[in-house]
Amino acid sequence: MRPVRTAARSMLAALFVIQGWSAFREPQKLADRARPVTDRLGPGIKALHPALPSDAETLVRINGAAQVAGGLLLATGRVPRPAALLLAGSLVPTTLAGHPFWAIEDPQQRAMQRVQFLKNVSLFGGLLIAALDTEGRPGLRWRAGHAAKQARRRLRDSSPTPLRRR
Repeated sequence: MRPVRTAARSMLAALFVIQGWSAFREPQKLADRARPVTDRLGPGIKALHPALPSDAETLVRINGAAQVAGGLLLATGRVPRPAALLLAGSLVPTTLAGHPFWAIEDPQQRAMQRVQFLKNVSLFGGLLIAALDTEGRPGLRWRAGHAAKQARRRLRDSSPTPLRRR
C-alpha cells in the first residue's frame, strides 16, 4: 500500500508546489485578485501583532511559500499529516480570492469559476483525508486508551492486595 500512498500524496502535492512557487516568485500577478480577501484579513493580522505584514503581495508570497513547503513535505512523506493541514489552510484564502463565482455576472465565466471553486473544495477534501491518514497505524486516541489500560493492568498486577475491577 505504501507505493499507492506515495503516488497519491505526490499527485495531490504537485499542484501546490507548482502554483505556490509561481505565487512566491511573482506575487504581483495575484495580488489584485487577492486584495478583497487580504483587505478583510489585514485588521485581524495587525491585531495579532502590529509587525506582521498585511499587504496583498506579501500575503500572497507567504501563502505561496506555505504551499511549496507543504507540498514538498506531503510529496516526500515527511510529516505528511501536518503538511496536509497546512495545505488545507492555505487553500481557503486561495479559493476565496481566486474563484469568487458568486460575484461574476457573465453566466459562462460564472460557471467556469464555480468549477474551479468546486475543484478546490475537492482538493480540500483530499487534504483532510491525507491529514487523517495514519497509514494503518493506531491513532493517538487508541494509543492513549491502550496505554491507560496497560497502566491499570500493571498497577493491578503489581499490587500486594487485590484491586477491585471497575
